Formats: sequence, C-alpha cells, structure tokens
Amino acid sequence: MKEIKAVIQPHRLAKVRSAFKNIKNFPGMTISKVEGCGRHHAKPSAGILQELTDYSPKVRIDMVVPDELVEGALQILVEVGHTGQAGDGIVWVTPVERMIRLSEKIIVQDC
Repeated sequence: MKEIKAVIQPHRLAKVRSAFKNIKNFPGMTISKVEGCGRHHAKPSAGILQELTDYSPKVRIDMVVPDELVEGALQILVEVGHTGQAGDGIVWVTPVERMIRLSEKIIVQDC
C-alpha cells in the first residue's frame, strides 16, 4: 500500500475526480482546501505584507492505494493536473505500513 498526496489547482479537481472514476476498484480520496506557495524565482521584495499573503488557493488530495494502482493514479494526477502554468502543484508517494478500514473493521497488515 502507498499513500499518495497531491496539491493541485482547484479548477482541475473535477477532471481528476472523473478520471479516477474510470479506475476499477479505486479506493477513494479525501479532499482538502489548502493555501500555499511554491518555489519563487528571484524578484524584488514588495514588502512584508505581500510576502505574508503571497499564497494561492489549492486542493490537496490524500489517498491510500494498493501497490498495483499507484502508477495509474500517478499518471492521472500528472496528466490531468498539469496545465503547464507555474503553480500547477506537486505529487508525492510514501509507503504505508498498516491500514484499517473502519467501516469494515478490516486491518490490512504488511502493506
């Protein structure tokens, strides 16, 4: 099992969600509204106020997926989430040691 997290532009969420519906046995995802800023190119500072408010709205997607679905999920996030503009977002994957699906009381060990 792997945890996939992605931060994307809010206007891309509907297309990403639609693409995930096409994956058989897709386990679902959690969506959060977030704000953030990425790496900045060197530019003159406009002052502390702008530096403190220089965040743009984003959407964070969190999901735990079986190993066999990781590449397909990543492909969707990269292809559908990409606009070619600065601030498109970021995607990362981390291993999951254990998962418990509360609705089914099923403990998945040795993920």
